[in-house]
Amino acid sequence: MEETKLSITEQTLTYIENRQYTLLKNYLSELNAADIAAALEEINDRDLPLVFRILPKDEAADTFAYMESDTRRKLIDSFSDKELREVLDDLYLDDTVNLIEEMPANVVSRILRNTDTKTRKNINEILKYPDDSAGSIMTIEYVYLNRDMTISEALGHIRSVGVVKETIYTCYVTQSRRLVGVVSVLKLLTSSPETKIEDIMESNVIYVHTNDDQEFVAKQIEKYDFLAIPVVDNEERLVGIITFDDVIDVIHKEATEDISKMAGITPNEHSYFNTSVFQHAKSRIGWLLFLMLSSTLTGMVINHYEHLMVTVPLLFSFVPMLTGTGGNSGSQAATLIIRGLSMDEISFKDIFRVMFKEFRVALLVSSVLAVVNGARIAITYQHNDEGINSVLLGAAIAISIVFVVVLAKTVGCVLPMLAKKLKLDPAIMAAPLISTIVDACAVLIYCNVCMLIFDNLL
Repeated sequence: MEETKLSITEQTLTYIENRQYTLLKNYLSELNAADIAAALEEINDRDLPLVFRILPKDEAADTFAYMESDTRRKLIDSFSDKELREVLDDLYLDDTVNLIEEMPANVVSRILRNTDTKTRKNINEILKYPDDSAGSIMTIEYVYLNRDMTISEALGHIRSVGVVKETIYTCYVTQSRRLVGVVSVLKLLTSSPETKIEDIMESNVIYVHTNDDQEFVAKQIEKYDFLAIPVVDNEERLVGIITFDDVIDVIHKEATEDISKMAGITPNEHSYFNTSVFQHAKSRIGWLLFLMLSSTLTGMVINHYEHLMVTVPLLFSFVPMLTGTGGNSGSQAATLIIRGLSMDEISFKDIFRVMFKEFRVALLVSSVLAVVNGARIAITYQHNDEGINSVLLGAAIAISIVFVVVLAKTVGCVLPMLAKKLKLDPAIMAAPLISTIVDACAVLIYCNVCMLIFDNLL
């Protein structure tokens, strides 16, 4: 797939360098809008407006919708008001709203000035909904039918309005603006022309409300395999629809947010290269400071057992291995639980089932790790400078590993579930935070095990 994009980009750049604009126009007319947008991202600022103006009007609007926000802003700055109006007229309303949300205030003012009164009203209506809600990502460009229409009348209506709608595959049946049913175009085409819409419509409609979270909307569309889902207000009046392509954007955004939080980074909507160094630093420093200060807990534990380190320094050479094993074990459990929570495979009521399962997994995993490490240490440290019995040393490490891994996996599965219960994002309870907690506990467990086993040396 990447090779195709590169070849398209290279071919486009070749035509531009040779000033073969007629050939370029013919070449671009045969491409998909998404591929054209990817190619235009690589064009320098001077040639970008020129190449964009080569595109046919309809294709230009589709290509514009696929572009990165920075590229779109460059084009808007180069457009005359007439050109901007033409592009906006051919954009679907939800794409226009997305454009407005990404642009600075001066560009937004110019966009709104170049939209008609009705479109401006619809844009403002969508913009008033909370961020990340169903209302904020819906479009009002859908086909609605009256339940008293015949199939013949319905098809005539679709022919007259369908060309400017985002999707026509599913039509929505309303009565006094209230959603009463849905009907597919397939069913319309395969039914008798005189049949009434109410006789073939599906009245058990799955819908979402304007204030529902967009992640919930994505799960509903995925669950029911919809191409689009209707959006209703508090009085169950149909106000818009959300199509699957917008849901893909939501899934991508939510996944990016979760990955960022799991890495201890404040989520950022911009791409890596479109984010400044200062912004990168700002998004990371908060968690780093918190985790650094939290790690002082580990230091306090080590200070408490300072006499152990002074008496038998060799024992502390195994601390990094124990804390690393504990952190990795906790991160494994947390990652699986966070995914299960996000996919609705796991809920808070399953907490004891999850804990019991992770406990059994921990016992199996830690037993293998304990045997391998215990045997390795017993053999490797038979002749150590401090005269410690290598078998006892291996036993101390083995016992510590079992306790540390069991604790780490318990913490790793419980914290995300508690976060979900407290209406927090489970992703914040991921690797960095769990590792910090487990490190302190691992040192505490290890020191106490060593004190019990080597009591005669202390």
